Amino acid sequence: MRDRLIIGPILILGIIAGLAADQWLEGRAVPSWLPFAEIGGWPPGVVLLPILLLLAVFAARELAAMFKAKGIEASRRVFGLVALLGVLVSTLVPTAMDGVTAVAVVSSCASVAMALSIVYYARNRTVQGVLTATGGSMLCFVYLGLLAGFLIAIRREQSAWVLMWVILVTKSCDIGALFAGKAIGRHKMAPWLSPGKTWEGLAGGVVVASALGALGLWVLERWTAFEGPALPLAFIPGILFALIGQLGDLAKSVFKRDAGFKDSGKVLPGLGGVIDMIDSPLLVGPVAFWWLRLAT
Repeated sequence: MRDRLIIGPILILGIIAGLAADQWLEGRAVPSWLPFAEIGGWPPGVVLLPILLLLAVFAARELAAMFKAKGIEASRRVFGLVALLGVLVSTLVPTAMDGVTAVAVVSSCASVAMALSIVYYARNRTVQGVLTATGGSMLCFVYLGLLAGFLIAIRREQSAWVLMWVILVTKSCDIGALFAGKAIGRHKMAPWLSPGKTWEGLAGGVVVASALGALGLWVLERWTAFEGPALPLAFIPGILFALIGQLGDLAKSVFKRDAGFKDSGKVLPGLGGVIDMIDSPLLVGPVAFWWLRLAT
């Protein structure tokens, strides 16, 4: 708990600082000495993208370790490469591209990821394990690549402050659930999967996330050009992000328990690995993207 209370706030401050820098750089002139200075101004996501690429590489290594624990050949290099490919294709598709072409580009990258995996795992002229190893690569492409890419997609259409709101509201559910569960938790949610989770903890997390979500929308409307829904509906995104985020946490628990892991890694003292940190925002990303599209 002590490590969580120390590392957690540091990570939150890091998120705020990174996204604030991303917002500050957007549209500002690119230094003339850089090879791509002709783009005119920094695009949205210029700070966020390198962070996501770094997280994708570390998370891919953790996912590969889970597969290896199950006796499945999983190359950290291949997993890292396909994760990077998934994030990049979500970023580099031009906004002016028509929908059919954009889908074709993403599908082509998925085909490349699959072909690369098949060739690599069959390199020793044997078919043993190629099917399961390739399936692992495709899971990595979608889970750590395309889902993470939704955070970039949100940033391309919204300010960094809106993306910050999405992430903080999502993670606030984890914090609320932790303290509520320890204080009043009695009824286990899924003891066979995540023994520490309780229904009372989930309720506490949802209450915290819904309140922070509504407060965040109020702040965004007054400090930025963002236009959100009316007050009665302002609690909905927090509830939605909280529930979907908990599904993301449970999905990660499925992977860890199947591999026999307590944590996805040991990068963050008290918090576990990178996947332990990004599990809920990964699943919330697509939901938040479409909610913002439909509700604003």
